[in-house]
Amino acid sequence: MPLVVPHATGRYTVAADALDRLGAYLPDTGIAPGPCLVVTDETVQRLHGDRLRGVLDVLGFAPRVLAVPPGESAKSLAQLGALYDAALSSDGPKVNRQTAVFAFGGGVMGDLGGFFAATLLRGLPLVQLPTTLLAQVDSSLGGKTGINHATGKNLIGAFYPPRLVLADPAVLQTLPPRELASGLAEAVKHALIADAALVMFFEEQLDNALAGDPAVLAETVARAQRIKAEVVIEDEFETGRRAHLNFGHTFAHALERATGFNPAVLTHGEAVAVGMRCALRLSKALAPHLDAERLDALVARLPVPPLPPLDVDDLMAAMQGDKKRGAEGLRFVVLEDVGRAAVVQGVPDALVRDAWTAALG
Repeated sequence: MPLVVPHATGRYTVAADALDRLGAYLPDTGIAPGPCLVVTDETVQRLHGDRLRGVLDVLGFAPRVLAVPPGESAKSLAQLGALYDAALSSDGPKVNRQTAVFAFGGGVMGDLGGFFAATLLRGLPLVQLPTTLLAQVDSSLGGKTGINHATGKNLIGAFYPPRLVLADPAVLQTLPPRELASGLAEAVKHALIADAALVMFFEEQLDNALAGDPAVLAETVARAQRIKAEVVIEDEFETGRRAHLNFGHTFAHALERATGFNPAVLTHGEAVAVGMRCALRLSKALAPHLDAERLDALVARLPVPPLPPLDVDDLMAAMQGDKKRGAEGLRFVVLEDVGRAAVVQGVPDALVRDAWTAALG
């Protein structure tokens, strides 16, 4: 069943359904057929662009496709400016505040396309059409949009809720194995912080999910979406429980920084997998009753390529630039039990170093 996510200025629907069913959901969005913009990357355009164009054509839209190079480097001020220039050029229908933006792609396109929609003409209607597992279960929900800065990821952005999130599990069949595994890392994270039953599901089905089993992936998307939606509904602007979604991310962001934000070395999901193992070690130190060994065994099944040599001192330094650092220092999300998380500050450096050493050892 579709989910309805209320927010400060309205609500939006989140659905795991076929792209061809887009027309069933648009009437509730207030978006009328007409000229629209599709922000996508060249890879997604090649694989799925004709299908989306066919759907939009049937619905009466006149799509103008703005395709950018794939990869994290697209989340830049330069690329954002190029999108503005293309949208505001004299070619094609003039953009107005009713012109819908369809962000079609993975997390990069959701962030870039979402921030583009949030800022062009002070806000255009946005539809998120995520095509990676990571985006379908995590980044497309919650209204976070943004681009990167030379000093860190996602440092320029805005909360901008979409009108609709439509995730088609069938498009996941075209994902490379590393991208599929990266998305599963985020789905496993959702389970660890919020749903003990989903942890058991992954203990039984993770290998099938990694192999691309369509039924397992469809169930993964639907169940993980529900967790993310519930958290976002409770805490739209990340002042409380939503921070739990950062389980493993303080470590992961430091890993990404230390490896040059290079997905060829380490994707975001792979960094999260390593970061969760660090966070589980830290959780065990703070909550000795936690069966961290069981949970670590699950996370360890997520494939991660061999890491380059990394110095713990360098990783500790990289953590200091985390944008979620509070007045009392770094914040860590830890597990108090399976499916129950908490945020802690003032963690002794010795425990953090031990977590790094254990996970990288």
